[in-house]
Amino acid sequence: MARLALLSVSDKTGLAELAKTLVDEFEFDIISSGGTARTLAEANIPVTRVSDYTGSPEILAGRVKTLHPRVHGGILARQDWPEDQKDLSDNDIRPFDLVGGNLHPF
Repeated sequence: MARLALLSVSDKTGLAELAKTLVDEFEFDIISSGGTARTLAEANIPVTRVSDYTGSPEILAGRVKTLHPRVHGGILARQDWPEDQKDLSDNDIRPFDLVGGNLHPF
């Protein structure tokens, strides 16, 4: 199975180049949020929207989208703990190998 990256950024400088390298050279699958996913799709980079991965819509004008057990479980799971790996398997959660993000300017 390919490695998995979560990308969710407000400043998209260099985003397409980073994502293309992750996909082409390092064989990552990418999960991404609204505007970030749109930017990647426009650059013809394969991406799965967070809302499609979680089954939950983005809410509060897009400010809440990655607060979901499938996302946080994939980030927080300990690769060397069998109990964590069982929880991932039981809940159809893929572990994230890379998380790239920056916060929205509030």
